[in-house]
Amino acid sequence: MSSNIRWVSEKVSPEDLLAQAREAAKRAYVPYSKYHVGAALLFENDEIILSCNVENASYGVTICAERSGIVIMVSKGMRNPLAIAVVGSHEDRDDYFQIECPPCGACRQVLMEFNTNMLVVMASKNGTEIFKLKELLPHSFTLEHE
Repeated sequence: MSSNIRWVSEKVSPEDLLAQAREAAKRAYVPYSKYHVGAALLFENDEIILSCNVENASYGVTICAERSGIVIMVSKGMRNPLAIAVVGSHEDRDDYFQIECPPCGACRQVLMEFNTNMLVVMASKNGTEIFKLKELLPHSFTLEHE
């Protein structure tokens, strides 16, 4: 974790959140790419929402794990996630869920809608990496631009 990043929970560690995302990724529906992605959104009350990617034969309507999580969050009447852990890997890789899987640009933009200060947790060969969402999507379009 970068020295300028303060973790957001005393009960749920970044590694715990990654473990939850790995469990969510196992549920992914990926008959075409075989690329499983899982996400775990963490909230102030330490509640965690799990989600995964869902593919479709028409690739354009595939939904990423991160956006799937946001849909669940909004459907539950929740807002302001503090952190999200994202894991992903092709099911044939030996380092399954141990490589970086950063949110795509569309997911970064959707996440920005709900908390520009959200922390993004990823596994990597160097261990756990944590970034501020606004570092991953600088100069994003937000409500401030209306």
